[in-house]
Amino acid sequence: MDKITFIGAGSIVFAKNVLGDCMMTPALQGFELALFDINLERLTDSEKMLTNLKKSVGSTCRVTAYTDRKEALRGAKYVINAIQVGGYDPCTITDFEIPKKYGLRQTIADTVGIGGIFRNLRTIPVMMDIAADMREVCPDALFLNYTNPMAVLTNVMNTYGGIKTVGLCHSVQVCVPHMFAHLGIDQTGVQAKIAGINHMAWLLEVTRDGEDLYPEIKRRAAEKQKESHGDMVRYEMMLKFGYYITESSEHNAEYHPYFIKKNYPELIERFQIPLDEYPRRCVEQIAGWERMRDEIVNNAELKHQRTHEYASYILEAIETGNPYKIGGNVMNHGLITNLPKEACVEVPCLVDRSGISPTYVGDLPPQCAALNLTNINTQLLTIEAAMTGKKEHIYHAAMLDPHTAAELSMDDIISMCDELIEAHGDWLPRYK
Repeated sequence: MDKITFIGAGSIVFAKNVLGDCMMTPALQGFELALFDINLERLTDSEKMLTNLKKSVGSTCRVTAYTDRKEALRGAKYVINAIQVGGYDPCTITDFEIPKKYGLRQTIADTVGIGGIFRNLRTIPVMMDIAADMREVCPDALFLNYTNPMAVLTNVMNTYGGIKTVGLCHSVQVCVPHMFAHLGIDQTGVQAKIAGINHMAWLLEVTRDGEDLYPEIKRRAAEKQKESHGDMVRYEMMLKFGYYITESSEHNAEYHPYFIKKNYPELIERFQIPLDEYPRRCVEQIAGWERMRDEIVNNAELKHQRTHEYASYILEAIETGNPYKIGGNVMNHGLITNLPKEACVEVPCLVDRSGISPTYVGDLPPQCAALNLTNINTQLLTIEAAMTGKKEHIYHAAMLDPHTAAELSMDDIISMCDELIEAHGDWLPRYK
C-alpha cells in the first residue's frame, strides 16, 4: 500500500484540510495516511477526526496513528510536514517579549526578523533528524514542507538533508483573488505570473486578454489608500516599488525598515499595523480549540470539501500524469538570475508524473531583487549559524535583518541575541 505520512498531525484543522483533500482525490484512494505528532492527545484527536471523515466521505484511504516517527515514515512515498517546534508557550512568547524589552516590535515573527531567526534555529535540528530518518526508511519520498520559516527550512532539507523537498505556502494562491476582490475588479480570465521568495514574491504580470491590468490596479489602490483598510502596507509597497507582494500586510510590515519605527509611531496607525498579532492569534486559537473540538474531532458526520491547498493536487498530478501548476519553493538553480544560487526561491512549477519541474523566470525587476536580497541575507546567515554551530553567525543574521538594523545598535542586537539564546535553553543547540 502506498503511504502519505503527515508529520505534525496534531495540527488538526490543517490535517483535516490537507488529508481530507487526499481522501477526496480518486488517484489517492487506497493510500495509507500515516499520522505522527509528539503530542499524543492531539495525535489521538487527529486519528479520530480523520477516521470519522474517512467514513463520512466514503474514502478507501487507511488512517493510522504512529508514536514512532521512523515507523510513520517507513516506506512513505510522500511526506507532509506541518510541525511547530516550541509552540506558543514558551517559544513564541520568548520571540516577542525579549525583543520588546529592547524596543523592537514585531507582528508575526515567523519568517525573518528576530522571531524568524530563532524559530529557524530551534526547528532546523528537528528537520535534520527527520531528514536522517527519511534517508534510512524512505529515501525517495517527496517532502512537502508547510512549516515556517519556509525558505530556510526548505533550503536546509534540500541542501543539507538530502531530501527532495518543495515548500508550499498559501500566499501564492490567494494573492490575486484577495487583491481583486478588495479592489472590486473582476477576476474572470485573469493571467498572473508570480516569482520571488516566500512571503515576498512579486506579482510580476497580471493581464486579461493581453491587457496589462496594473494601471487600473494601481489607480484603485491609490484611492483605497486615502482611507484605512487591512492591506495598506502592501498597497504602499506596490505604489512605491511598482509591484504587489504575495504575503499579507501584517507580515510585510516587519520585513522592511519602513513601517515599524520608534521615531515614527504615527505609522502604526496610519498603515493599520497590528503589533503582536501572532501571539494574539495564538491565545484566541488556544481558547477556541475546546469549543471547536466536539464539532471537529467527535463529529461522526464530519464533512469536507476539497480546499485550495496544493498538496493533494501535487500528489494527484504525480500519480496520474495530468499536469498541474503550482507556486513552489525550490532551490535557485538558474531560475531567478539576479538572486543567489544558494537561495530558496518561490517560482511557478509544473507538476506531472516526472515530479516537480520549476520554471525559468530570469531577472526580477532590480528593485524587487534588491528587496528580496535584504531578506535572503538574513536567511543564508541563519543557515550558516545552524549548520556551523557558530554564535557569531546568529549575530550576523540579526544585524542584517532590515527591521532590526533600522531600530537597534549593533551592541543591542548582540545583547538581545544573547538573551534570546539564554532564554531558549534546551530548545536550542549549544553555539560556539
